Amino acid sequence: MLNDLDLRFHHLGVACPDLDREREEWARLGYRAEGEVFSDPIQKVRGAFVVGPGPRLELLSPLGEGSPVAGVIERGGKLYHQGFESLDFDGSLAALQTRRFRLIQGPVPAVAFGGRRIAFLMSPSLNLIELIEAGHGAVAT
Repeated sequence: MLNDLDLRFHHLGVACPDLDREREEWARLGYRAEGEVFSDPIQKVRGAFVVGPGPRLELLSPLGEGSPVAGVIERGGKLYHQGFESLDFDGSLAALQTRRFRLIQGPVPAVAFGGRRIAFLMSPSLNLIELIEAGHGAVAT
């Protein structure tokens, strides 16, 4: 149970080869843009958040060679990570690691979150989790 970590669900990550086409497809289901399209050279992704009748989605396409999203797409994946905000980023990161979550990447600043830190961790059952440092006064949805 992760509630004692004070984590709040933030989004599902969706790998897509063509970000603009993917945004159009989700719009057909009632999703709309939340913010601007962003490019993150550290994560090697181009992305956008969309909100609608279901959970918030982070649509991500590869930005250059070596993008981890490219590997997800090559393996036929689509939905591939769950993002959670934490008011105590460092404490949550340490607690997850004591619970056998393996640190895959980070902590690093992320363009999508205004430079706040993120880290990716793999659960023992192979779920990829993105931990997001909550901003001052952040209210996760």
